[in-house]
Amino acid sequence: QLVESGGGLVQPGGSLRLSCSGSGFSLNYYDIGWFRQAPGKEREGVSSIHSRGDTTDYADSVKGRFTVIRDNAKNTVYLQMNGLKPEDTAVYYCAAGIPQNRWDAPHEYDYWGQGTRVTVSS
Repeated sequence: QLVESGGGLVQPGGSLRLSCSGSGFSLNYYDIGWFRQAPGKEREGVSSIHSRGDTTDYADSVKGRFTVIRDNAKNTVYLQMNGLKPEDTAVYYCAAGIPQNRWDAPHEYDYWGQGTRVTVSS
């Protein structure tokens, strides 16, 4: 089971750090993807990190503002989000899998967390 935490309400320009932990589930063998879904929109890929932590990917909309890192010793992956904008408002999900083609395709991932809500508003 994957468990996300760290969401909340933040003002534009602020920062949040999301965490994705494995509960009775080792993340170490999987790539971890971060996705988000805003009301009325499709789920979109935000970022991913390879199981070894040596390769990361980002959506163009978050490049330079978001950073994904993993701590395999703690069985946790983090998404550091800086410079938040109102358009970043969404429910954020982490997912584990071994993507074969696209890191940002939800169907490439086998395990999902329940999501954590991020609201960027003044």
